Amino acid sequence: MPVEHIASGKVREIYEIDSEHLLFVATDRISAYDVIMSQPIPDKGRVLTQLSAYFFDLLDVPNHVAARSLGGVDVGLDPEWLAGRSMVVRKAEMLPIECVVRGYLYGSSWREYVAGGGPSTEHLPAGLVRGSKLEQPLFTPATKAESGHDENLTEAEARALVGDDLYETLRSLSISIYDRAGAHVEERGLIIADTKLEFGVVDGVLTLCDEVLTPDSSRYWPAESYSAGSVMPSYDKQYLRDWLDSTGWDHTPPPPRLTDEVIANTRSRYIEAYEVITGRRFESRPSQNHPLETIA
Repeated sequence: MPVEHIASGKVREIYEIDSEHLLFVATDRISAYDVIMSQPIPDKGRVLTQLSAYFFDLLDVPNHVAARSLGGVDVGLDPEWLAGRSMVVRKAEMLPIECVVRGYLYGSSWREYVAGGGPSTEHLPAGLVRGSKLEQPLFTPATKAESGHDENLTEAEARALVGDDLYETLRSLSISIYDRAGAHVEERGLIIADTKLEFGVVDGVLTLCDEVLTPDSSRYWPAESYSAGSVMPSYDKQYLRDWLDSTGWDHTPPPPRLTDEVIANTRSRYIEAYEVITGRRFESRPSQNHPLETIA
């Protein structure tokens, strides 16, 4: 029997396999400013899935992965399209916050800081500049938004949502993951400026879920280019955002149609991130032009 489709995200499609397992499929869709682009980035979903798998293996943390492939089981979806972009995961009771760790002041946190401060900068001293390395990584949780922007939470708001004990556990575990991954990529000449993690509970155990330390959920910088006070080149979607801004687009649908050059350059950044982080050659596959890769 075909698996039941139960949810769609900006990138992922989720199917129910049985009472205990889900099928996560990362498409090649890409979003910017919370709008899904009308064209996919070839191989992006495979990069996200395989990089997540790499870090799930590297980190000594319980995670939700049950299997990397379907093992020949027919779920009613094109197996060629699924290859490298899907994994079977255990169902989890997801926690109501996203666990963001920031080692550097950048992005939305920097904008908040220069605007006078807010939830993600409430513990920061004055006098920092864009890209300042923080004395200690900060745990700055956010709400999970079904659509639109996630909203940063104050420490008090986050504690109220999950309780003091779980808050402390999440803070400690999230920073530990950030430090472990940061030390790993530092050996490869990269910096993780910030990352977003999601946790759930599986059989009573706090479990790392969803994707982990991908260019969609983390901000990677080349260490050799780091300079506090500067705009940093990155392996995330910033290149795409910058191009979109150059078109004068107002960040509301429909988005501009991406040029072949923008698609190719965005794809190359995702693949380069995978290869630098893992030390492995990325194995590209021909695009399958699957209906789920584009939106109407």
